[in-house]
This record gives sequence, C-alpha cells and structure tokens, in this order.
Amino acid sequence: MTQRTGAQKEKELRDNARLLRAWKKFHHEEREAALAGPCAVTLAELFRMFANLVHVQPAQLIGFIGAIDFQTRLTVLHELNTAITKFREKRGLEPIDDPLPRQPDSPFRIIKATLFPHVADVAPAEAQLGSDIKPLVKQGTAS
Repeated sequence: MTQRTGAQKEKELRDNARLLRAWKKFHHEEREAALAGPCAVTLAELFRMFANLVHVQPAQLIGFIGAIDFQTRLTVLHELNTAITKFREKRGLEPIDDPLPRQPDSPFRIIKATLFPHVADVAPAEAQLGSDIKPLVKQGTAS
C-alpha cells in the first residue's frame, strides 16, 4: 500500500473543490430554469415555504406538488432536502433522520413518494425487518 504525498492530497482536495463548485453551479442553473418555467409561481411559493419551514405544516408542502415535470421534481426534492437538513442542523438535530421500519414515514419521505410514485423505495420483501416471506427457491434445486 502506497502512502499519498502531500502534493497528491492537495491535488485531490483541489479536484474535490472544483467538482463541488461545478455541481453547485449546475444545481443553481437547474433551479433558475425551473423558476423560469411554466410552474414558476408555484415553485417560487414552494421555495419560499422551504425557507420558512418552521411556519409550514407538512400537508401544506404536499399540497403544492401537483403536476410538475420530472426534471423540476428533481430540483424540488433537492431544495426540500437542503431546507430540511439546514432546519434540523440549526436546532442541533441530526441532519438526516429517516424512520425505522414499521414507523410512520417522515414528511420528506411522504413528499418524495408523492413526487416519484413509480420509484419503490422499499427493500425486497425478504430483506425487510420481521418479514415472514421466504426467499424464492431456484428451479432444479432441492427445497
């Protein structure tokens, strides 16, 4: 195992910083494009709500989702994730706190499921905690 030199570490840090700046620029452009699109008024209000989460009920956020295109949904989900993370950190909480199996979903997970209903965010049945479903047996093997 080779040890990295200081120059290699410095280059890696510069590369990571460059990639982060590029990603932030990309997301900023996506956000601005979404705010200039057909859902601009709805998105502006939704993003305003994200900035003031302390005064917003989860049901209000869910009500604003409506019919928006896929790319805009990705932008909305990212903005919501960022807002919730900042909200939690400001109050000394863990940035991410997903519920355990069989606990009620968090507002973020409910909104995510509403935005992307076709994406199953669930582990296979045999991997779920306490599942009584037996794994499938391959054909031609003894059971």
